[in-house]
Amino acid sequence: MAETNLQSEDNLGRTAKGRALTALTAFSALFALAHLYVALFPVISEFQRNAFHFGGFAFLAAFFFPLFKKHPKSRALLVFDLTFGALIAVSAIYLSLAENAIYARGVKLSLLDWIATAIVIIGAIDLTRRLTGWVIPVLIVLALTYVGFWGQFISGIFSFPGLSWEAVAFRSIFGDDAMFGTIARISSTYVFLFIIFGAFLLRSGAGDFIIDLARAVAGKLVGGPGLVAVISSGMTGTISGSAVANTASTGVITIPLMKKAGFPPKFAAGVEAASSTGGQIMPPIMGAGAFVMASFTQISYETIVAVAALPALLYFLSVAF
Repeated sequence: MAETNLQSEDNLGRTAKGRALTALTAFSALFALAHLYVALFPVISEFQRNAFHFGGFAFLAAFFFPLFKKHPKSRALLVFDLTFGALIAVSAIYLSLAENAIYARGVKLSLLDWIATAIVIIGAIDLTRRLTGWVIPVLIVLALTYVGFWGQFISGIFSFPGLSWEAVAFRSIFGDDAMFGTIARISSTYVFLFIIFGAFLLRSGAGDFIIDLARAVAGKLVGGPGLVAVISSGMTGTISGSAVANTASTGVITIPLMKKAGFPPKFAAGVEAASSTGGQIMPPIMGAGAFVMASFTQISYETIVAVAALPALLYFLSVAF
């Protein structure tokens, strides 16, 4: 029951039941297997893999996070969200297949290219709004319009001569810094595969083993339940790249354990939240941060993980004591 309650609070605006749950489970399983297959047998280009990755998650996000949070059970809204997510996915895959043709035309976009690009960009902005609120989408719109329109009207160091809208659209989709570039590559390879690996470990009982080990190490010490939370969350962070998943898997046991030992409820929740969030800086996954740093700085992944070990240890010691 506790696990169900925690998972239901994972900011999901819409949940699936019955046939919808079966269909989404099948889609997600096939989506994950496709990533594993492409990782083992690279039958498509890197750009196509990144677009496929983006499109699949866009479809899932459009379902789980409705256009209007106040009406998550509206059937009409469900149809719209599914159609919207499917359009984003199809447009992303279309652009990945049309890449060579676009380059062959001298980076000139056809009408269909423009439509697909607009759907992907607008879709990405709207899905970001659904998940994070208005701040980031507003910044994105300001940045796009700045380079495409109003930057030329500003004087001084912030003046920008401007790019054509075709250049803005092209650079938003193609290239290393675009939506299907470096970040999408890291997400579709290292991050996603590590998350799948961590999910398999947790579902196979590794999470219970980690908590039992933490109890054996710190259960009888002063502040033992709190130390159990810190140790178990830190160890779970080594196999899970998600702070939410870390909290959901360990907090089910550690929070009631701390409350039973006399810890105030808010303090118990704070210890678990701080410990689980620290999993984002715990090697080897580091919440995908290690892979992003390695890609942008050209420093080896092994070096980043080795250097990050001491700060991560100090963080968990500070939470524990």
